[in-house]
Amino acid sequence: MKRVLTWVRTASLIAVVLTLGASLHAQAAAAGAAQSPPKYTTAEYNDYMAAKNTADPANKIKALDGFVMKYPMSELMPFIDQEYYTTYLAQKNYPKTLEYIDKYLALGDKIQPAQRVTALYQRGQVFTAASSDPSMQTPEALMKARQSAQEGLMTLASLQKPANASEQQFDTTKKTIGFMFHSVDGIAASYQKDYKAAQNAFKEALMLNPDDNYTHYRLGVAYLQDNPPDANGGFWELGRAIALKIPGDAQVRTYMRARLVQYQMPGCDKAADEEINKVLMAAAAGAQKPADMNIPSAMDLQMARDDTMNFLPWLKEGGPHGETMWLATCGLEFPDVAVRVMEVVPGDAPDKFTLRVFRAPTEEEMKAATDPNMEVHVTGQPDVKKIPKDDYIRFTGTLNGYQQSPFLLTWDDAKVNMEDLADIPAPGAPAGRGRGGAGRGR
Repeated sequence: MKRVLTWVRTASLIAVVLTLGASLHAQAAAAGAAQSPPKYTTAEYNDYMAAKNTADPANKIKALDGFVMKYPMSELMPFIDQEYYTTYLAQKNYPKTLEYIDKYLALGDKIQPAQRVTALYQRGQVFTAASSDPSMQTPEALMKARQSAQEGLMTLASLQKPANASEQQFDTTKKTIGFMFHSVDGIAASYQKDYKAAQNAFKEALMLNPDDNYTHYRLGVAYLQDNPPDANGGFWELGRAIALKIPGDAQVRTYMRARLVQYQMPGCDKAADEEINKVLMAAAAGAQKPADMNIPSAMDLQMARDDTMNFLPWLKEGGPHGETMWLATCGLEFPDVAVRVMEVVPGDAPDKFTLRVFRAPTEEEMKAATDPNMEVHVTGQPDVKKIPKDDYIRFTGTLNGYQQSPFLLTWDDAKVNMEDLADIPAPGAPAGRGRGGAGRGR
């Protein structure tokens, strides 16, 4: 996901974005009072101003190049480097912008702290906007991005509040700048595949700006790309990004679903979609992840599939156990499920029927039931209409629906065991023969 970058020249960045104009002015004035008069000539200064005020970016670069050739040791070089990187910035020449920001920063103590923070902030803007470019993903570029972000945080911490700024204004400014530095650190760490560091950086950023949708998205991706992935954290953060209206939310949903299917390998698409929707509803309802949120893994689902004794108990229980069992078994075909038939409902064709049946672990529970707990959709077997009430049959079908309260399972594409259909008693004969028994099938 890319954030649109608003390009701001250094002067307005200080005045508008950083709101450190007063601080910079005070620090520069204090430094100027302690320094000797400037060591440059009037002609030198006039050439600098002529280059600075050249409107066309390409011509301005030529004018700056001419100044450097003419005055290679000029004390105005810090200002020349600033003009270089702001001009390359306007041209969206990201590598050159960073090259000259780094030259400017290399001047060390010649730069006041507020000026250094300004340049580091702009460096962070450039890296964030261009981070998907291969030139920004080299080991050297990523290391430099993280080092610059960490330097920015340390320099920011050393800034003193200007006398004419309120505590609230200064605190808000520092949070804005700090958020940028933590974000840059997290983005670069993600490209380095240092996902733990990325997670920590993005969490620090969200402490400063908890409603930033891009950072929630980036944190979610860092959780899911870690090994092993943090599914609960990852899907929750993606949900929060969508709840906070991240641009391109359809892409985020697609990514979210694809990672869920990869992580879980659930039995059917319906169950995966239901789980995604549940996360999105919770994320839209509040900023705190529910304490009972649980995204089971593929291993968890396989264990549930193998646990035949808890198939019905867990589904009836609901909650985390029920959700896990449903995810594990939805879409699977089960052979010879033994049930008691309570009603045969004709469908829209002579060979289509819905069987309302009851299934329980014991014969006693099967006999005592008064309401069905399963609906079985049978196709292609016209003789199903002959099954008497309270008869016991076996069917093979695909589990396709789950309702926890009142409990009901729905089966599609079902077929009644042919032996049971062949053994249907003649009209008037006793029903409820007990074929199959409660113990057959799952």
